[in-house]
Amino acid sequence: MTRQEKDQLIDELVQILTEKNVVYLTDASGLNSEATTNLRRECYKKDIRVRVVKNTLLRKAMERTEGRNFAQLYDALKGQTALLVSDVGNAPARVLKEFRKKHDMPLLKGAYVEEATYLGDNNLEALTNIKSKEELIGDVIALLQSPMKNVVGALNSGGNTLAGLVKALQERG
Repeated sequence: MTRQEKDQLIDELVQILTEKNVVYLTDASGLNSEATTNLRRECYKKDIRVRVVKNTLLRKAMERTEGRNFAQLYDALKGQTALLVSDVGNAPARVLKEFRKKHDMPLLKGAYVEEATYLGDNNLEALTNIKSKEELIGDVIALLQSPMKNVVGALNSGGNTLAGLVKALQERG
């Protein structure tokens, strides 16, 4: 690989790391070609990009990425590294967890999710439980709608009268 090709690859990695807030580093060195293909297929279905990278080039790309601090992940850049990037924080973790029901690999080396760093395979379970932005918004909307639904239900049950509302509230209290 020439110096120019390496620089071009580093620039591509910088662009990927800049665009995505979710970066997982895994070790899939023990997977055979069929299992690797299946993992890539599952990731593709969940809109997760998978790329096997050289550790030195990925580290240089991480160092050049502005606005992000990947320094805690540098120690994880050993051995074979597969880079998984996504827009949803828990999507790669869920794919890895599901995939590992049939295979021992890939192992999670580290993850960078919305400015938080997770190191080691022991964090896979915690990462699967992270709620996505859409899930959090849904929870907030459900919480905001709940009192309104109670008032509307009370109004409907009381025949749309103020007396019915007072009676319903009195019975609840």
